[in-house]
Amino acid sequence: MSKERARRREAREAQLERERAVRRRRVGRRERRRAVVRRLLPRRSRRSSGRLARHTRGERAAIVGLTGVALFSIWSFVDDLALRLVLVVLLLLVLPAFVVIALGRRS
Repeated sequence: MSKERARRREAREAQLERERAVRRRRVGRRERRRAVVRRLLPRRSRRSSGRLARHTRGERAAIVGLTGVALFSIWSFVDDLALRLVLVVLLLLVLPAFVVIALGRRS
């Protein structure tokens, strides 16, 4: 009886070891495939790049909000269409300089 139990246990352990080996091969293939893909794809930085990336989310929201208020004010209080357009163009031209002066990081 104990010899039979030992034989069954050995068969069970052999089966488990085969399953573990199959799983190790599968995981190894997956890891190698991921490593190749990581090497081939260009790295993306977590941080966004560009001109607006220099400012925090709150600063960007303030820039957009104040620009919207200025545009709303121009369209509300100025009657002449040509003057409205000139003021909007002037605002859009002056806005980058204002942002650099007001939110500059040079200090």
